[in-house]
Amino acid sequence: MKFNKKAKLIQLIHVGKTQLGLDDEIYREILESCTGKTSSKQMTPAQLETVLDRMKQLGFVVDSKPKSEVKNLASDSQSKLIRHLWLQLHEAGQVRNSSEKALAKFVENKVDVSALQFLSSKHADMIITHLRQWCKRCGIERVEPKNEAQKVES
Repeated sequence: MKFNKKAKLIQLIHVGKTQLGLDDEIYREILESCTGKTSSKQMTPAQLETVLDRMKQLGFVVDSKPKSEVKNLASDSQSKLIRHLWLQLHEAGQVRNSSEKALAKFVENKVDVSALQFLSSKHADMIITHLRQWCKRCGIERVEPKNEAQKVES
């Protein structure tokens, strides 16, 4: 069965959504923050490419490398939200280096934990709150889901 470019991109984005373990709210927020649209079917191929690039920044691996070769990134929803907020700040010019290493250093400076996969829920919540406040101060709007289910009550 032959697919056109748009259909292939949509399929790839949905594979990325699954691979990244994104719930529907975070997925739609990523779509909206990248393109202003909440459905991949409404997007142009260029907009779909933008979403795909964002998913790659969040850790989506398009090619089929063996699991042992894939970079070991924290894949819980809090870590994905932290990465998403970090990338939004980078796009707004507030963060110079968007790399995972730079994010890990930022996290280490805030909570003395060397990588996202080692964050407790409480520390992840602190980082998310800090990044949200930073986004708000910079005028970045609607960068995370409306539902704050990712926040952990202390």
